[in-house]
Amino acid sequence: MDRSVEKKEHGGFFVTDIRDLVARRKSEQRRIKILLDARRSEDQAKLKGGEDAVAWVKEEQCIGCDQCTIVCDDDAIELYDTPLASPILNIEVNRKAKILRDPCTGCQLCVLACPTDAILMIDR
Repeated sequence: MDRSVEKKEHGGFFVTDIRDLVARRKSEQRRIKILLDARRSEDQAKLKGGEDAVAWVKEEQCIGCDQCTIVCDDDAIELYDTPLASPILNIEVNRKAKILRDPCTGCQLCVLACPTDAILMIDR
């Protein structure tokens, strides 16, 4: 990979050309995406799943975003209202996810959809 960068003098300083910065940023984005995808695949391979597993929510990490309920094909997740644990925020509705054990099939979709990693798989 050619790391030469076109620089122009501007007020006594050398400034990188914007096209070079954009190209470098895209290159870094591709590299980081490849690394993250590989890491995600490794993490997914380590997940428990199937009939012997059930999803479980770490309440302190759940932000009530509803992503898990959207992807759950088994209707095994519901959101409930709970008081907010922060004295500095005044929010009327604070929601958390709750797994319904019986309908949960252990498919892992909720785990993969959760943006805060609040859901994990445990033994049934």
